[in-house]
Amino acid sequence: MATVLLVRHGETTWNRSGRVQGWAPTSLTDRGREQAATLGAHLASTVDVDRLVSSDLRRAAETARYVAREVGCDLTTDAAWRERDFGCLQGFSPTEVFEAYPEYALSVSGASAATVRPDSGEALVEVRERVLDRWERLRTDLEPDETVVVVAHGGPNRLLLGSILDYDVVDSVLDIDQDNCALNEIHTSDPRVVRQNDTRYLPEDLTVDSETVA
Repeated sequence: MATVLLVRHGETTWNRSGRVQGWAPTSLTDRGREQAATLGAHLASTVDVDRLVSSDLRRAAETARYVAREVGCDLTTDAAWRERDFGCLQGFSPTEVFEAYPEYALSVSGASAATVRPDSGEALVEVRERVLDRWERLRTDLEPDETVVVVAHGGPNRLLLGSILDYDVVDSVLDIDQDNCALNEIHTSDPRVVRQNDTRYLPEDLTVDSETVA
C-alpha cells in the first residue's frame, strides 16, 4: 500500500514570536532543529522511506535535510508545497491582521474569507487548488508499496487533510491542528488519513503548541 507521511516543519524564529510567515525565509530555532533531527531518527527506525519531498521554503527544506541524513534519501524540493503567500500581511501577528482586516478572518467572515487575496499574496482557495493539484500528481506517480515523506507547512497540510476528510476550507483551517514536526499518515489508494498531528515520538520539551503561526 502506497503511503504518504505528511509533516509540518520544525519550530522557527517567527513561530516563537507569533508572526505570520508566509514565504519569508525564516530559519529553525535550536528547538526546531532538535525536532527535525528527532523526526529523522524516528522515521529511520520505523519506516523504509523511498522518497523525500519538501517545500522549497527555508524552514521546510531545513527540516527535510535532517530527515534526509537519517533516512538516506535524496531530497527534492517543490514550490507547490509552499505555505500560503500572505503578501502584505506577512510579518504581522494574526491578532494584528484579523483585528485590522476582519475580512481575512475565517472565524469572523466565514467562507468569504477564503476567497480574499491580500495584496501580492494568495487567497486560501488558491492555495488549496495548488496543493491538491500537486497531491493528485503525487498519487498517480506512486509505486504500489512506496513510502514518501512530504515536509510542508501548517496551511497546506490542513487543506490537504481537510480535503481527504471531506471538510470545507473553513473547517480544514480552524478544526485541524498541525504542531511543529507533526506526522500525518495517509494511505493513498482510498485515500484515507490513518494518523493525524502525531507528535508522540517527540520528547515533552520539544513539543510546541499548534497555535504557532504556519
